[in-house]
Amino acid sequence: MYAIIETGGKQYWVIPGEILQVERLEVKAGEDVTFNALWTASQEDKNAAPGKSPSAKVTAKVVRHLRGDKIIVFRKRIKKAYEKSSGHRQELTELQVKDIQLS
Repeated sequence: MYAIIETGGKQYWVIPGEILQVERLEVKAGEDVTFNALWTASQEDKNAAPGKSPSAKVTAKVVRHLRGDKIIVFRKRIKKAYEKSSGHRQELTELQVKDIQLS
């Protein structure tokens, strides 16, 4: 069974038990969060066709909050004596997918 969820402006393919990192969510560590599934499919039920299920929910547990790797941005204009360097570290939330409920 798998589902596709959307959070932080991105879509993620999730399966139960999977751990994934998404953009920071305003939820405390250890709490559960629920997402609406954009798309679901089940391996067990061969009669059910994969597709949109308006009532499908994905439940996940917030494992921890962390920061991603530092990304260095460097800009330079040749022959203009212009150099600019900056960095960025994305705030992330680590989720463990607990369950996918179809309806």
